Amino acid sequence: MIPICLITGFLGTGKTTLLKRIVEQNKDRKWIYLVNEFSALDVDGAIVSAENPEVVSIPGGSIFCKCLVTEFIGQMSRIHEEYIDTEGVIIEASGMADPRVIADMLKETGLGDHYELSNIISIVEPRSFLRLIHTLPNIIHQVEAADLVLLNKCDLFNEQHLLETEAEIQHIQPGAHLRRCEYGQVNFPIFGTGGSHADLHGEYAKCRDPRYSAFALELNDAVDPECYKSLILEHEDSVYRVKGYLRSPDGPVYFDYSKAEFSLTPASPCEHYGLAWICEGDKAEKMEQLARAIN
Repeated sequence: MIPICLITGFLGTGKTTLLKRIVEQNKDRKWIYLVNEFSALDVDGAIVSAENPEVVSIPGGSIFCKCLVTEFIGQMSRIHEEYIDTEGVIIEASGMADPRVIADMLKETGLGDHYELSNIISIVEPRSFLRLIHTLPNIIHQVEAADLVLLNKCDLFNEQHLLETEAEIQHIQPGAHLRRCEYGQVNFPIFGTGGSHADLHGEYAKCRDPRYSAFALELNDAVDPECYKSLILEHEDSVYRVKGYLRSPDGPVYFDYSKAEFSLTPASPCEHYGLAWICEGDKAEKMEQLARAIN
């Protein structure tokens, strides 16, 4: 049986950073990485594949939605058939995913004949967690399902904020295995202890969840990233996540906005430039109009 490690966490909590670290520290392992991006613009898959070519991307929704489950089955079947010496599969789920359905999904699709769910990691970032926990239930479900909860970006918050976050996590899952970290820098057994997930049950995601909406903005010309930063900060309650590569007047940069922080990082030239936006469902149309007006 091929073990599966499932990494979950809301938008911008640091899933891709953790995945990059795992790739860098385990280059000698025969692991396959499957990256699921809610946006049609596959930013995370491109980032991780720069470190390791054995990356499978499924963009454009959640693998826990029936819209994408056929593609998920196809990719997992292909991995089993083509990578006969695979030692494990690490899946980065989209930020809005409710992971509780995965155990039933493996049984229903027949993937359970070849794969076993070994470990579920949930990454929590204090600011978005405490702000959104009462409006976005999948954040709670990600903690409920977790074998290990990583409290990430601890360098950005004071001790009281961290303690409040930990108290909420323990309220959701009393006795949760919890670790603090920064930049996903923490050691843990990737494929866990092989504990049972028989009690884990959930529902498939809605094909069109009214709480979220995504759009991709292609940016072929140079643009000042500060224009997008100002737009996001002006409408911060409407925007969950923006990330991607753009060509600034000073050269290519990686643009990264989450509820926890904003950053611009110099980047190598890209084949394609653009930003993936994920917004509150009924605010996305307006945000797309405003963003396109800048370009």
